Parts: sequence; structure tokens; C-alpha cells
Amino acid sequence: MANPLAGLFTARQKEAARRDLYARGVRLCGEYLAARDGRPTVRDARLTRAVGVLVGSLDAPSADPFDALLQVGERALEAGGDDGLALALGVAETATGIRQRSRGAWRLRGRALDGLGRDDEALECYERHLALLRDGEAAEEVTRRIDTLRRRRACLREAAAFLPGPGAAPHDLTGRPTAVAAPEFAARVRARVAERGMGDPAVRRLLELYGTYRRLVERPGMPDPLLGGSTPVGVGGLRKLVAGRTVCLVSNAAEVAGSALGAEIDRYDLVVRCDSFRIQAEGTGERTGLHAVSLRGDAPWDGPAWTRPAGIRLVFGDPAAAWRRATRQRLVPGAQEHVGDASLRRPLNDPALLGEDWDTGTTAAFTVLRLLDFLDVSPRLDLIGFDKPGRLRPREAEWVMDRATHVDDSKMRIALR
Repeated sequence: MANPLAGLFTARQKEAARRDLYARGVRLCGEYLAARDGRPTVRDARLTRAVGVLVGSLDAPSADPFDALLQVGERALEAGGDDGLALALGVAETATGIRQRSRGAWRLRGRALDGLGRDDEALECYERHLALLRDGEAAEEVTRRIDTLRRRRACLREAAAFLPGPGAAPHDLTGRPTAVAAPEFAARVRARVAERGMGDPAVRRLLELYGTYRRLVERPGMPDPLLGGSTPVGVGGLRKLVAGRTVCLVSNAAEVAGSALGAEIDRYDLVVRCDSFRIQAEGTGERTGLHAVSLRGDAPWDGPAWTRPAGIRLVFGDPAAAWRRATRQRLVPGAQEHVGDASLRRPLNDPALLGEDWDTGTTAAFTVLRLLDFLDVSPRLDLIGFDKPGRLRPREAEWVMDRATHVDDSKMRIALR
């Protein structure tokens, strides 16, 4: 006969182990913060707040602290540096110990290992994350990262045949942290070139592998560098795409989504939407001819991919390196027909284009509006849903109203043409 107390005893054991794991996570956080030596950064402040939320949730009987634990790990990744990545890894290991089937925990663990250059371990964690996803769930970012790590590993494995180590055995660099493998790879390539010379076919292949490896270390690979046939456009190309077309810039405001303006919006030749917009056909219309997005935050390349279909996608951002990295990582093959090139990444401040005295913090809506107004090739240029304060910044709203030719409050429309 089964002991009726056995199940209760087992449950208590599991709960005790779970509490110990959370206590370990909090201890890791405390050790990290104590080691900052009075030099907190803005990112540390966000991490500290996340730790506070975690501690508070542990004392609340009705709260589930698991999401708070994952948030601490995400903030540790943001903090960066070897110590921030080590904390993120410790938190992720704790999270996977608590819930072995947590998709978010395995993704966090993969990102931490990835940042530390432990490619093989990161690859295993990313694959665990993918295996736990339900059918239909998006995983573009993780899939791209897996592709990059596999290609890096393939370069190292093939290069091993050309890099003899001690004795006659090939020297395999796989399995080592990138911080160790990359400089050792470079040193052995230089030695091989000095020994054999550039005329050796094996040396030329080795140099090709090293170049590919270094590019994949510096930036993630792109499964489809041509983005499914998307055509890059500059100022001249954008002018041709817009010329002669009626244009409507639609706000993301709830009033527009709850209106009955959808059919009227879709009658414009070019419907422009900005940032993270939502489609509710009856109010917002369904078409998106141009999507404008502004890069925000310290790591804009870590944002969600731009998967919504659009005829033209313009990405505004500065500095150039962050813009390049974000567009490489967040653009999705086939999601747009045309994509703005680097000449359109900061049109208001670029002396080669508008060169006006606007700060870099203009909204995406105003940036694309001012650009379209500057091109001056549309017979009609309207805004819908920008009639209330707060939809644009004060100086932006003043600029719009100074140039408005008609305002229709019943349809939330401001006409500039």
C-alpha cells in the first residue's frame, strides 16, 4: 500500500529546493552589486530595480517570482561586461533549474553564454529554446544566431585541417571561448602564411576561412543578405516611389483604432505608419505602403524584428554603426519591397539632405512627415489622429499647424496640401 505521506514529503522537498535556487539567485545579485564599488551606471540602476522587484515577489504569497528572476537576467545582459554576463548566466542557470521547460530561461542562458564567447554551449541552449516553442511561434532572432554560431564552428573545424598543432595532429579550436579561439586562430594563420607563403592553395583557403570567421564574430550572419529581393533606395529612389501619390500618415492612437475611418484611409495611394503600429481594419485601415521606425535605446539591434509587411521600410537612427547593426538584425527577408539606405537614416540633421536644426530625438512620425514634405512630390499629404496634444512633440506640432491648409476635427485629419 502506498504511503499517503510520500507525495507530500516529495512536494516539500521540491519546494525547499526551489527556495534554495531563488536564494542562490538573490545571492548572486547581491555579490554583483556589492562588487560595483560605488560606480553604478544607468544600467546598474535598472538592474537594481529589477533585483528589488525579485526580492519583493519572494515575500508575496500570491506572486510568482519566476518572471522577475528572468527580468533580472535581462537587465544583467544590458549591464554588459564580463561581470554582467556572468550574473546573467548564473541567473539563467538558476531559472533553468527551477523550470527546465522554460523557453525564456533557455534563451537567456544561451544569450549569456553567447556573450561570454562559449559558442558550443550557447548553441545547445538556443536549440533547447527552439525545441520548446509551440508551432507557429516566431524565433527569427534565435534562428539567425544559431546560423551564425554554426557557421563559425564550421570555419574552425575546416581550418583545423590546415593548422597542425603539436606533432602531426590537426589543431582544433572549436569548443574554446571566442576570446581564446579568435587570437589563437589569428596567430596560427600568420604562422602558416609565413611558413608556406601566399601562393599555397591551402593558405589561400585558410585565409578565406579566417576572414569569414572574423566577420561572423564581429556581426551576425544573415541567412538572406538580399532580404528576399528587397531593393535599397536612397533619396532619389524614394522620391520616385512617392511622386504623384496621395499620402496619409496614420497615428497609433486608440481613437483612430476605434474609429470608422479604415476604408477612407485605405483609399490613399500611400498609407504611412510608424514604429509598433497595430492594425484594426475598421478604424486604421489594412494597407501599409510605408513603415517608418526610429531606433531607440542603448542596444536597438536587440529589438523585435520588423515582420509586418510594408511596401517601403525606412529606419531612422544614429550613430551609423548602431543603425547598420539594427538593420542587419531586425529586417526580415520578404517583409518589405524597398528599404531605405544609409542616406535616409537621419534626414532632418543630414546637411546633404534637409540639414535643419532639429535635435536627434524627433519622433518617427514627424521625421517621415518632414521628409515627405521636403520631397514635395505628393498632391495630398494628410495626417490622421495627430490632432490631440502629445501625439507629436510641442515643436513638431507647432510646425505642422503653421503649415496646415485644412483641419477636419470630425475625421481627426490635418491636411498639409
